[in-house]
Amino acid sequence: MTIHDGDGTRTHGVDWDGAAAAFDEEPDHGLRDPAVRAAWAARLRAWLPERPGDVLDLGCGTGSLSLLAAERGHRVTGVDRSPAMVALAREKLAGRDAVFLVGDATAPPVGEERYDAVLVRHVLWTLPEPDRALRHWRDLLRPGGRLVLVEGVWGTVSPVGVPADRLTALLAPLGGRVSVERLSRDAALWGREVDDERYAVVAVPD
Repeated sequence: MTIHDGDGTRTHGVDWDGAAAAFDEEPDHGLRDPAVRAAWAARLRAWLPERPGDVLDLGCGTGSLSLLAAERGHRVTGVDRSPAMVALAREKLAGRDAVFLVGDATAPPVGEERYDAVLVRHVLWTLPEPDRALRHWRDLLRPGGRLVLVEGVWGTVSPVGVPADRLTALLAPLGGRVSVERLSRDAALWGREVDDERYAVVAVPD
């Protein structure tokens, strides 16, 4: 969960380049626990296209979800603003059919490339113009492609995030099919019990 400001690598006082080395220590970041890894692998298997295709992982961090996608045979392009995160992702997926780029998730440096799926976890809620980002991501899809958006609302005193109903409203102008999958009760995804709102949206725009 990061909000980018300044040069894009510092958010809420956290230096993400500096934090990169320890980033994977969080169960749902590094997916080092076999049960957590298996839980995310099962979800991605359901969310991403069944046949191997081209997947764009925006805000990819150290590439843990990219690796799961690559293991399913997908060709992965990952984008993150943090050069240190990108370096770790490249190391993690060395030898895989994957490319990692330093760049802005709202305007990824992928030229005219088109994708079968755009995967975005815990990024959309940080953006000042999420509707604009969604329109751009839709334009990066091939016909029949899908947006896979993992989001939530975190905290009780000063909650941050985007509720599922707001995200589905933002997606409505894009048309097509939208499905919401609640994730809060699946403790295996997070390595612990959680009581906040966590969910995934899979959208296939018109």
